[in-house]
Amino acid sequence: MTDEIRNEIALLRYAIIAPLVSGLHDDNLTTNSFFLTASKKKYTNYDGKIITFAPGTIQRWYYNYNKGGFDALIPQKRNDSGTFRKLDDDLKAQIAYYKKELPRIPATLIYQKLIDTGQISKQEISLSTITRYINQLKSVEKMTTETPLLRYEREHINEVWYADSSVGFRLSVDNKKIKTFIIAFLDDKSRFIIGCDVFFNDSFINVMAVMKKAVAKFGKPKVFSFDNGSSYKNKQMELLIARIGASLNYTAPYTPTSKGKVERWFKTAKQQWLSQLKPTDFNTLDDLRSSLYEYVHIYNHTPHSALSGATPNDVFFSEPHLIKRLTQYQMDHSFLLEYERSVSADSVVVIDKILYEVPYHYAKQKIKLRYAPDLSHVYVVDNFSGELTQIKLLKKYDNAHIKRDQFQFLGGDDS
Repeated sequence: MTDEIRNEIALLRYAIIAPLVSGLHDDNLTTNSFFLTASKKKYTNYDGKIITFAPGTIQRWYYNYNKGGFDALIPQKRNDSGTFRKLDDDLKAQIAYYKKELPRIPATLIYQKLIDTGQISKQEISLSTITRYINQLKSVEKMTTETPLLRYEREHINEVWYADSSVGFRLSVDNKKIKTFIIAFLDDKSRFIIGCDVFFNDSFINVMAVMKKAVAKFGKPKVFSFDNGSSYKNKQMELLIARIGASLNYTAPYTPTSKGKVERWFKTAKQQWLSQLKPTDFNTLDDLRSSLYEYVHIYNHTPHSALSGATPNDVFFSEPHLIKRLTQYQMDHSFLLEYERSVSADSVVVIDKILYEVPYHYAKQKIKLRYAPDLSHVYVVDNFSGELTQIKLLKKYDNAHIKRDQFQFLGGDDS
């Protein structure tokens, strides 16, 4: 099972328990009732198959998440062989993977593959059990559902944050007009602009930068609600939201009213701020950014008609107990990019054309890396424990007159 599939499985598990983690579940339900209710629903697996889970399984995921965070939901890689494994979710996923990759493979060969790889034994699981599950996979049609639109008229702050991007001021750079992009986060209850910034491009990294500042200052919401743009809808965003313990909602296509509040703010900003700017007002992006910050401050402290004359700032800070900030450790380790990279024979890995040393035992392997967008911190993720180990830049000057295949980099301190 690849790391990508393991992440897909973990994201599905998190999506199931997310209402309980983020406090969105019905307050009238006990945790046991939540597990029972969730077990009665059908879910689409990473391979498109429809599956269900037992209440005890969902309960175990919830407790594992509380102990170890999102990484505790990722299926562990096997480091043993020949031992018995029950027909649990990991095994079901493996069977479904075989059927997807090899649609014509018979149940007998799948059964033999599972035995050969040590995932099951003949003494504990029979061929008929595997055959029945495969027949179940065949008989269940793929569920075609639309993502439900949640009703986001919330009673409290930090329940739902909307975010969106919009084309902003055209800045003159080297006698060329270059358009800028404004990225904004808005709290549903208060209309308070949680985070806002301007960039030369609309990318996930820039969205994450705005989100990180907002979460650090104002805590995390229960739900982030985005549209389906590539800057917002991607695997990196799903992993990020799961790590900080929130829920993620994507608005249905062609329904702009689903995020009408943030779009209304952009319209207001263009009328009150952008329309007043002259092409010669700014020479740099930082100058434009300062002007934007000033406008956002004025907006947040101006009475709002939808708030009965109160200001967004007044409404947001009327419930300070709902501002729950993450720890510095959570901030540092949640807002990271995650990618797989191949390690060379001399224990070197490349990120954005920059060479890094990794522990020698990862040589000639594919490893999972997490790193800050500015590469200030780069970590390798342990295959089994999920622990993060920081890695360092390759000391190129040590290699100036030595062929790399004559030695191994062992890492360690800089001395």
